[in-house]
Parts: sequence; structure tokens; C-alpha cells
Amino acid sequence: MTLTLFLLISHILLVLSLGWYLATNLQWYSYKIERVILHHTKYHWHIIYFLIPLFAYYFTDIYFWIYFYFAYLPSLWLWNKKLDKKLVVTGRIKRFFALLLMLTVFQDILCLAKEACQVFGVILPLTMTVIGSMMIEKVLFHGFKIKAKEKLKKMDNLIIIGVTASYGKTSIKNFIAQILGNERKVYATPRSVNTLGGVMKDINDDLPEDTEVYIVEMGARGPGDIAEITEFVQPHYAVVGVIGPQHIEYFKTLERIRNTKMEILSSKRLEHAWVHTSANVKPYEKVTIFGDEIKNINATLEGVEFDLDLSQGTLHLHIPILGKFNAINVTAALHVANALSIPYEKAVTYAKTLQPVEHRLQRIEANGKVILDDSFNGNIDGMLNSFELASQHSGRKVLVTPGLVESDTELNEKVAKKADEIFDLIIVTGKINQETFKKIVDNEKLHILNDKSKMQELLAELTKPGDLILFANDAPNFI
Repeated sequence: MTLTLFLLISHILLVLSLGWYLATNLQWYSYKIERVILHHTKYHWHIIYFLIPLFAYYFTDIYFWIYFYFAYLPSLWLWNKKLDKKLVVTGRIKRFFALLLMLTVFQDILCLAKEACQVFGVILPLTMTVIGSMMIEKVLFHGFKIKAKEKLKKMDNLIIIGVTASYGKTSIKNFIAQILGNERKVYATPRSVNTLGGVMKDINDDLPEDTEVYIVEMGARGPGDIAEITEFVQPHYAVVGVIGPQHIEYFKTLERIRNTKMEILSSKRLEHAWVHTSANVKPYEKVTIFGDEIKNINATLEGVEFDLDLSQGTLHLHIPILGKFNAINVTAALHVANALSIPYEKAVTYAKTLQPVEHRLQRIEANGKVILDDSFNGNIDGMLNSFELASQHSGRKVLVTPGLVESDTELNEKVAKKADEIFDLIIVTGKINQETFKKIVDNEKLHILNDKSKMQELLAELTKPGDLILFANDAPNFI
């Protein structure tokens, strides 16, 4: 009886432990099991923390529990402790574990009652939980969708602006919100919330009912993602920023990326859209191509200035935002503001007080060091622009980066070569692009940091007052 109780409790703990690993990975990859299987960058984690304990349980008999308590559980705890993006216990996760626990206990009691099991099942409760959880969330999702749709219907005077791009969409969204916010009651989706589920939750939980203009960021990991959000919110105005090879791993071709971003133009309420020249599309009645009107860009460590060549004349801008590419993002915001009755000349005065978006070329000064926090910028153009900006610093220049993720070797070689030209010290975080940097960068200036928890310690050792430190991209360690 004592042995049976030990085996029962231990089995439940095993299933919950495997469920913890599985749920963590599902949350990382937007609860898409195919992405966990096909797009994971650290498959050895699947082997160590899922497959080995699973097979060991079925084939090592009673000795398995020695391994489980003295090897697997401690290693899983250490693995979780070192993660910089741990499992967030949301309502969905609570429902997942409640279902997993219920199915596991039910199965085990049934086995004991019928004396039919020499070992309790592990695969069955995990599989049934994944399937059952998806069904529950689908039902709840439908309910949330109806609720959000009803809320939008009640706000019949609400103007909705959709924003998408391969990169820069969060900045465009925030710049539009800041400029329009001087004259309208504006609300924008927070942080980088840009999926249909995220937008629906934002509408239900946080969208103020007295909002006049709602700005919705739209992201995509595959064809149809933008169309899905567009069909739901039906924006009156749309911006398609720079199109590039971001998430090329998912889309495979640049043409598929462009076509997906252009799905935003399918809105039945679309009054006008601004599409960047990188999309290579022709203008028509409701679509204006922008980008070529931007002239004479000069980006410094104090801001960016440029000319805007408009039909009514040329405007000169100087904005306190770092990065050459932000000339494009600010211009998109000015076009939208003009369409919403804030003339360009007036909008330009508002642009002079724009605040940078957090972690996107945000300048910070600490302990005599200049820090450029570009950790949320993970695209090739933005990264090379930040390198160019850093090159203007007269003192030592330090780069901290994992390189580009969800990209290819050719682009990372380009990044490594440019980094080697500009920086005096290069710290590569994570393993995904280590070999590329080792092959290209001078070994005397290259440092590898596999454990980001030691970042502060390493920087304290290697840097000094007068240095410029650029944090370019900050991929979580599961990537």
C-alpha cells in the first residue's frame, strides 16, 4: 500500500513536471505545437527534459525514481531558474494544469480500481490535455471575440488605424499615438501586442470607451495572420512600413512577407493607406506610396534630422529620436496625422517632443558610460543603422548582441563583418550565431557569454567610463 501511494504521487509529479516543460515551450511559441516541434532552436532541451525521462519511465522500472528525484527534477529546476523568459502563469496556464491534474488523477484511480496498469500512463494525459486545452481555449476565444466585437460596435465614432511592417511597426504606432494625442483622445495597443488574441484582450480589458482613435499594431508569423486581425477590427486607415526579411524562417520568401503585410488593405472600411516603397507596389485611389519624399537624413547621437519634400513645399525636421530609420517611422506618423486634420506644419512641431520607444535605440547614461538600448530591434537594417550611429562615438565602442535570430547565415555574416569594423569589444550572447562571429570577428575583441545572468558582472569587468555600450537585439535564451 505504501509503495502504491509512493508510485501514485510520484507519477502525478512526473506528469506535472513534463507538463511544465511542455507548457513553457507552448507559451514561447504562441501555443502552436508545430512551432515547438519544427522551429525550436534547442532540440537537445526536448531530448533532455522530455524524451529521456519519458522513455526512462517506461523502460527502467522502479529504478527510474532514483533518476527522477535525484537527477531529472533538480536539472529541470536549474533549467527553469536560468531561463530569462519563464512560464507566465496566466488563466490559460492555470486551466492547462487543472485539466492535466484532473485527467492524470482520474486515469490513475481508474487503473488502481481495475488493477489493470503495471505503470501509469504519461503520454495519454499529456496528449489529452493539449487537445482538451486547445478546445477549451477555442470556445473561450470565440466568447472573447464576440465580447470585443460588441464593444467596438458600441463605439461607433471610433477611428481605427492599423499598423504593420516587417520592422518598425511598434515605433510607428507609438509616434502616431504621441502626435495625435496632442489633439485627440488616443489609445494604442500596449508594448508589442500584435496578435488577434492580444488585440481582443486589449479591447475587452483596457480600451477606454471614450477613445476617439484606436491604433492597432498587427504582427504575423504566416500568411493570413494580418488578414485575420484586419477582418476583426476593420481599420479606417492603414500604414505598411518597411518590408524586409524579418521572420524569413517562417515565410520562406520576401514575396510571401510582402503579400501577408498587404492583407491590411482588405479592410472594408479603409479610407486611406500609406505603404512604404520597399513593398514595391503601385499607388492607387486609396493607397499612397511613401518614403521617397524623405531627403537629406542626418542621424547623430543627439537625434535625427531630415527634409520632407511635400507637394506644398519642403519641411525640415529635427527630432530627439535616435536612428536613421526613424525618419521613415516619423514620416508615416505625419502622413496619418495630416489625414486626421493635423496639418504637416503643426504635426512637425509636435514631432519635436517625441519620446523614444523603450528598448529601441533608447539612450541612457550611467556611471560615465553611454548606453544605447536597442534590445528590441532584431532586424538587419535597424542593426546596421545602430552600428553606424555607434561609430560616431569618440571613445571605445562595445557591442552586446546575439546577432540576428529567425534569419539566415548570410545576413549574420554581414552583421559580424560590420561589427568587427566598428567595435572595440564584441560580446556575443547565446549560441545561435557564435560560430559565425568566431569565424569573422577578431578573436582578441570577441567574448562569448552563454549565461546572460552574468552579463552585469562581465560588463563591469570589461568596460570603463567613456565607453559606449550598444545592446543590439536581446533574444531570449530559448532562441
